Amino acid sequence: MTFRNITFAEADPNLDWLALIDGLEQGHNLPKAQVHDVVIKRTADTMLSRHAWIDGLGIAVKTANIFPGNGARGMPNINGIVTLYDDTTGILKATIDFHLVTKWKTAGDSLLAASKLAHPDSRTILILGAGTLARNLVQAYSALFPEARFQVWNRTAKHAETMAAAFPDHHITAITDLPKAASNADIITCATMSNTPVLMGEWLRPGQHIDLIGAYIPSMREADDLALQRARIFVDSFDTTLDHIGELIDPLKSGAITRDDVLADYYDLKTGKFSRQTDDEITLFKNGGGAHLDLMTCDYILKAMP
Repeated sequence: MTFRNITFAEADPNLDWLALIDGLEQGHNLPKAQVHDVVIKRTADTMLSRHAWIDGLGIAVKTANIFPGNGARGMPNINGIVTLYDDTTGILKATIDFHLVTKWKTAGDSLLAASKLAHPDSRTILILGAGTLARNLVQAYSALFPEARFQVWNRTAKHAETMAAAFPDHHITAITDLPKAASNADIITCATMSNTPVLMGEWLRPGQHIDLIGAYIPSMREADDLALQRARIFVDSFDTTLDHIGELIDPLKSGAITRDDVLADYYDLKTGKFSRQTDDEITLFKNGGGAHLDLMTCDYILKAMP
C-alpha cells in the first residue's frame, strides 16, 4: 500500500462538486457509519476530533482546532488534519489537508441536500456570513444552479462588500436589509458562527429551501423556533445532529418541535423520504458535517487524484 500526503494545491483543481455529491450519495448505500466526536475546550478555544468507520470504505479521524483569537494574529481560526486508515488492515493510508476536506465536505454536504430539497430552477441564493465557508458555497451552489444570482449578508457589512467584490463573475450583491432579502430568496444558506438566531421564521415564504451550516455545538444556532416550525426538517445524520447541536437541541427540549418533525437523514435517500414533496413547502436542512461525510469525501478525493 502506497501512503499519500495530499495537499490542497495539488488536489483542489481536480475536484468537481457534482461528482462529489454523487459520491456522498453512493457512500450512504454502504453499511451505516460508526461515528464518535470528542470535544475539548479551553475558554473560547476548542479541539473537535471526529471519528468515523464505514465497513468496506475505511476509517477517518478529522481533528479541528478552533481558536477564535487567531484572526487578530493574522492566522486562520480553524486548523487541523485528516488521517485516513485502510479498512482491512488499519494501516495509515493517507493524510489529507484539513482545509481541502473541510471545503469540499461542508459545502458538498449542503449541496447534496439542495439537489433533493430545493427547487431545481432556484435563481436567488442568499448567503448569511462572508467568511471562507460562504465563499466555498458560492462555488458549490454555482455548480448546481449555474444561472443563480447571489446575495450576501454579514453583521459587518464591509465584509459582505469585500466578498461580493471577490466574485465579479458570479453576480453577487452585498445586502443590508436581511428581512427583505430573506423573503425574496429561493435558497437561504447560513454560514455564520452565531450563538443566537440570525434567521427568523416570520421572514420566510412558501417554496424556499433553508440550509443551516454554521452551528456545530450545543450552544450555537442560526434559525429561530418559528423557522423550524414552518418547515419540513431534514438532517445529514440523526446521530450527529439531534443531541449535538443547539439548532435542534433547544427546540426539541422546549417542545417547539418534536423528534417526529425531523423527517429524514441521508440514509433515507434510497427510500425517497429525503425529498421535497410539494412546490409550496419550506424545506430546512441541518448540515451537521459528521466524520462519516469527511470519510466519504476523502474517498472521493483519493479517487479523483491522478
